[in-house]
Amino acid sequence: MQQEQQPGRRALLGVAAFGAGAAVWGGAGTAAADPKGGAGSYRDLPVPTVIGHRGASGYRPEHTLGSYQLALDMGADVIEQDLVPTKDGHLVCRHENDITATTDVADHPEFAGRKTTKTVDGTALTGWFTEDFTLAELKTLRAKERIPGNRQRNTLYNGRWEVPTFEEVLEWAEREGRKRGRRIWLHVETKHPTYFRKLGLGLEERLARQLRAHGRHRKNSPTFLQSFEPSSIERLSELVDCPKVVLLDAAGTRPWDFVEAGDPRTVTDLVKPEGLAWIAGFAQGIGPTLQLIIPRDAAGKLGTPTTLVEDAHAAGLILHPYTMRNENTFLPADFRRGTDPNAYGDAFGAFQAYFETGIDGIFSDNADTAVLARDAFLEKS
Repeated sequence: MQQEQQPGRRALLGVAAFGAGAAVWGGAGTAAADPKGGAGSYRDLPVPTVIGHRGASGYRPEHTLGSYQLALDMGADVIEQDLVPTKDGHLVCRHENDITATTDVADHPEFAGRKTTKTVDGTALTGWFTEDFTLAELKTLRAKERIPGNRQRNTLYNGRWEVPTFEEVLEWAEREGRKRGRRIWLHVETKHPTYFRKLGLGLEERLARQLRAHGRHRKNSPTFLQSFEPSSIERLSELVDCPKVVLLDAAGTRPWDFVEAGDPRTVTDLVKPEGLAWIAGFAQGIGPTLQLIIPRDAAGKLGTPTTLVEDAHAAGLILHPYTMRNENTFLPADFRRGTDPNAYGDAFGAFQAYFETGIDGIFSDNADTAVLARDAFLEKS
């Protein structure tokens, strides 16, 4: 879809988006009868769609039920989960299988012997890994803030929540759906799928079984599936019908499944029209890093937008780029304010710049800021 056509589309789909409370409805209507699935489509969501990145990770330790709940309460349209397996095959929500920085595992002397060094997707890591723990063992741990140097206030909530299973998240979403009379959208990522398949812990089949058990496997189910490995999305496309998104890292990088398979293509190839056409054969969207939308110059300031939004829309794909955060250290240089890297900068200005490109949604650690920015943008449009 051409960029100049976007304001009209936003105005139409944004009718349900006036105010933080209303923004989460995104085409509820007939969907209220079935909080798990049923009627409605991802194209009925408000545009730009606000995706709670690992929940509300700007305010709570990421991938906890507390983080997911806060993001939903703040008005996020979709809540993200990253999935990794336990030793006994349960899917749990962690950004990485290395849980050293996101749990209190180092404080458990009974697990001291589990510390090890592994190579995950070509990178050597030393720590504790979910695939070395049963679910029962993992449930004795508590989540903590991953980047306490940047988000010291989040450490107040260290130890308050367990590592949630995906099953628990599905049950939470169903409870919230019944309470709110609408469907709760999830954005679910398979992490390191090639690595885990080699360990006999394939993610896609396990995920598909759980989605089917909860009625979230259909074309119009309120669930996006995402992965940095296109082959994982291809595999999932054969198992379930819910919408799928291929995540794209920096230009020039190669998806790890491409490395393993000897596929020479890079992200630079995938964002070209022919690469996007290939993705459109098995997915409904892409999730590019924001720098693929608007590159930053040598000084870290935003440059000229690329043609990726226009090209992806022409291929029939939606775009859910990642990740907007409020802190100076994460913002483009032209939107930083003051000298404290951990203070908030002009996040609203940065959101405006990204929304103007015509993106369909955005991942944000700060759902409340994203919703307010979206509402202001729609009013201007």
